[in-house]
Amino acid sequence: MTDRQPSDARIVVRTLSDLARIAGVSAGTASRALAGNSLVNAETRSRIVALAREHGFRPNQMASGLRRQRTGVIGIAIPLGHDQRQQISDAFFMTLLGHLADALTERGYDLMLRRVIPDHDEDWLDRFIGSGMVDGVLVIGQSDQFDRIEDAADGYRPMVVWGNHREGQRHCVVGSDNRLGGRLAAERLIAGGARHIYFLGDVNAVEFDARFAGASDVAQRLGIGITALPSHLSPDRLESEVADNLDRSFEPGDAIFAATDTLAVASIARLRAMGVDCPGLVRVVGFDDLPLAAHTTPALTTVRQDIRAGAFAMVDLLIRRLAGEDTESIVMPPHLIVRRSA
Repeated sequence: MTDRQPSDARIVVRTLSDLARIAGVSAGTASRALAGNSLVNAETRSRIVALAREHGFRPNQMASGLRRQRTGVIGIAIPLGHDQRQQISDAFFMTLLGHLADALTERGYDLMLRRVIPDHDEDWLDRFIGSGMVDGVLVIGQSDQFDRIEDAADGYRPMVVWGNHREGQRHCVVGSDNRLGGRLAAERLIAGGARHIYFLGDVNAVEFDARFAGASDVAQRLGIGITALPSHLSPDRLESEVADNLDRSFEPGDAIFAATDTLAVASIARLRAMGVDCPGLVRVVGFDDLPLAAHTTPALTTVRQDIRAGAFAMVDLLIRRLAGEDTESIVMPPHLIVRRSA
């Protein structure tokens, strides 16, 4: 009796990731092959297309810009690889989501929202793209998933990402010049007498890393010390981490640059609990200019990014990409908003 391998004809292929798995390639390669991309050699393209036909997987399930059927739904994914316990209720997410919902509604689209923990689902983006449930995808933040987003962008047109732009990247992004924003924050603090800057944020997130890099550019050029203090935005860790990071004896010339307004507000509250005068002894600058920034005590100096304009730009670019256009990324200039905290 001859041993026989089980036929993979009985395998159900519902998503691009399923097809990639039986073909023994990455989801990005499968996507490119089905799109006829010449980056995939002809033999591999033919094999993947044949497997797709054998298993009844239609390329239009990928929701490419060329497909004829529409769901009227845009997917919104929030990857949280760098901070897995962060919640969608975060003030920044809620502000951006509100503007995205307004922009999509004006264009006649509904939205499908997913909070993604990449460690639990390595194929999170390919599964969303290949689900057949959305016409296009908006990704909020690159987290630590830059390479995965790049890979998906090679074979999938209708995707726009809120995040940081790097020279030469392939995915279409809308976001602020985070490095410039970091420079603006550091320059303000140093102009106010800062001799050492404590940066609160998780530099594993692409945007936060760029903000820290910008502040470091200025600090190093002017001979000012700068220290990164890892701080997360998940509700169960935020206050305790800020407290631990600020558990020190502050001296004249110490200052805080927080990667987000949320961390900045938590820092001010902790300084107050410690009896440290802000801005008398320690000045604080945040990032975002969320609605809460103007209502803290003291009111928060922050780097403003135009979240509403960015949201509407994301939707506009996505609609154009659905129509088959190639679009460039949009990098918005940040602006320093000076209030009492610095």
